[in-house]
Amino acid sequence: MKYVRSLYTLLFGVAVVLFFGLAYPHHLHYQEQFQLFLFDSTYMWDIVRWPGGVADLLGRFCTQFFLFAWVGATIIGVLLMLVQLLTLRLVDWGRFYGLSFVPSFLLWLFLLDENALMGGVWAVLLTLAASWIFDLIPGGWTRRILLILAIPALYFLVGPISVVFLLLQAPHPRRSPWYYGVFLLLAIMVVALSYRLPVAADRLWTGIHYHRYPTVVPKLLWAAALSVFVLTFVVRVCQKWADISRPSLFVPLCSFAVVAIVMGSLVGRNANIKAEKVMQYDFMACHQQWNRILQTAGAEKPNNQIGVTVQNLALAMRGMLVDHLYDYRQNGILGLLPDVATDATSPLPTAEAYYQLGMISMAQRTVFEAQEAILDFQKSGRCYKRLAQTNLINGSYEVTRKYLMALQKTIFYREWANETLQLLGNEEAIAKHPEYGRLRPLAFNNDFYFGDRVTSEMLESLYVSNKDNLLAYQYLLAYYMLTGDRDNYTRFLRQSSVRK
Repeated sequence: MKYVRSLYTLLFGVAVVLFFGLAYPHHLHYQEQFQLFLFDSTYMWDIVRWPGGVADLLGRFCTQFFLFAWVGATIIGVLLMLVQLLTLRLVDWGRFYGLSFVPSFLLWLFLLDENALMGGVWAVLLTLAASWIFDLIPGGWTRRILLILAIPALYFLVGPISVVFLLLQAPHPRRSPWYYGVFLLLAIMVVALSYRLPVAADRLWTGIHYHRYPTVVPKLLWAAALSVFVLTFVVRVCQKWADISRPSLFVPLCSFAVVAIVMGSLVGRNANIKAEKVMQYDFMACHQQWNRILQTAGAEKPNNQIGVTVQNLALAMRGMLVDHLYDYRQNGILGLLPDVATDATSPLPTAEAYYQLGMISMAQRTVFEAQEAILDFQKSGRCYKRLAQTNLINGSYEVTRKYLMALQKTIFYREWANETLQLLGNEEAIAKHPEYGRLRPLAFNNDFYFGDRVTSEMLESLYVSNKDNLLAYQYLLAYYMLTGDRDNYTRFLRQSSVRK
């Protein structure tokens, strides 16, 4: 039976890794790009000083590895396996072993939300680990004192999810009501003292670092945590029936199969594959995978604004936009340079188009505003890197240095930051750089009027200022084609041919 249980746990972990590695990799990339984990004492203290800060710090540490989807998938798989194993240790599940997977499956469902944070998973894991450790301590006054001290400490470590620790430790037939009241009163006192913090009071009860949206209560996370407590009573009732049931291997197999089928179907139904496609196009644009974008768009036409924007940018980068514009699905002029929304996601592909066109200042402004729109007020490694690039191209070397010094405190951006620092003030090296040397001459040298209603004038001015800007040339012709403006299309073709 021991080997069978180990096999079930391993199969569950493999399923999680394969799901996030194959079906949900760009959700992991999405998580990584909206945080900037720094190996800096000030940064870490700003996190751990809040209730639940240690769990949040561990979650952010893990999220930085989501830059590589399979590494991130493996981390999630291991964490969910640990939650299942700890759940198994807390209760004598007997033949209803399959129910021990319910909390981990609920956490899996929780992580389907692209705004669910890994700090919530760590909060559940640390709470179960604390309860398991205290179950190993012999009874007596020492254990009681440690329990009383553990409740406020655990609250500040993992946040309000620590209430599960209270529930798991309280129910015991030999304990008097006053004993339970001490735990409950102490938990209320801890939360009441926390009202002094500049945080909305309801978030101190529902969690500060569990979800990116401040107003969202992560119900699935709470369901996963509380399910451990609820299932303890369910198992006790079912054990009476199991004692007179069929042979020992049959019921565990059935319980595991039922949980796997039900929860697996819920995962399949709630997985947001449409959002995964959008994130895929955004990821490919971020890493300038133009050929892969065209292959993806050719196989499955994008039906969202971000996909069309990235597709047209890839066509232009390969010099194919004008000739093959109508070979791909279009979304009018919004498929070229869409209006910048006030969120953290949709402006980034537009900013990439601005950047490649040579509208460096507009790209910088758009990326900065996108970063400021991150709802949990974190910084972004992706945005920091692009802001360093735009300031480098514009010659703002001291501002560039500020971003690069921050990126030096990361794992995966450190090498790039060190290489880029060597370019500061080195005009000859910048001119020879394959990307910065190309974009700096394309950038506007004078002030110009920017607006969504003057896109054609803006693109024409960009091309007139530098005839080597073939991207602006393609975008302007595509703009006239999508608007049906034959007169300006013909006029611009004549003018450009004369200039040539």
